[in-house]
Amino acid sequence: MSTQNALLTILTEKINNDTLVLPTLPAIALKVRKAADDPDINLNDMADVIGQDPSLSARMIKISNSAYMGRSVKVNSVQQAVTRIGLRQIKNISTALAMEQLFVSKNDLVSEYMKREWEKTIDIVANAMAALQVHTKETKNRDLQLDSMTLAALVSKIGVLPILTEAERHSEVFANPTFLEDAIEKLSGPIGANIMNAWGFSETFASVASDWRDLGVIPDTLSYIDFVRVGAALSGQMGSKKDAVLNLALSRKMVSDTKAFDSDEFHDMRNSAKAIFA
Repeated sequence: MSTQNALLTILTEKINNDTLVLPTLPAIALKVRKAADDPDINLNDMADVIGQDPSLSARMIKISNSAYMGRSVKVNSVQQAVTRIGLRQIKNISTALAMEQLFVSKNDLVSEYMKREWEKTIDIVANAMAALQVHTKETKNRDLQLDSMTLAALVSKIGVLPILTEAERHSEVFANPTFLEDAIEKLSGPIGANIMNAWGFSETFASVASDWRDLGVIPDTLSYIDFVRVGAALSGQMGSKKDAVLNLALSRKMVSDTKAFDSDEFHDMRNSAKAIFA
């Protein structure tokens, strides 16, 4: 058996046997999600939870002052940031902002892959967020929420983490670009769905993680997976499927003309979204 097939075999067996070690959400994200699910939580209590983590606090203030929130008056405290964002969006936004903590490794090659996958993920996120904003402005349809879109795009490549972690454990054998590329392409989807289920996320997020590369999976109505695909296509991550993705976006009435994805307005929205994670 080739080393490449060995890695795929090991990962597949661990998936089937439910023994693959899946990443866990950062502790602060878990705390915020738990607090957000408390029906008695208020803005002050939530600000106290977020305030326990200086990094998340700073990012919350940053996102509150970004074009993402569409406000011109600056805030300078966690309390103000939580008030501006609102309890409904806090859960997804805090999880999204904490995700970068997962893309780290002590192995040089694996660390480089982690960094690259995070950067590629952010490209998908920025384009998907901008595409949703363009769609909302054009159609006035607000069925899909920007905070959920952000998180859905961020988990689209979450399945690469256990693959890279396994490679790190056996770096002398598996920390090789050829092996990793093949494993990521073939297994990151089903692994991503497993992670979403383990984290208790809804089927919507599991489907994005599992199926965004598969154009045979088409929801009955326009969904987050459509925007993730467009985000990936516009960032060069759908390969030869790019035209098919854009044509699908047209047929599903995401936009009336794909030229909208090349407009100055779209580029400004994309850059503003990307700046959140800089």
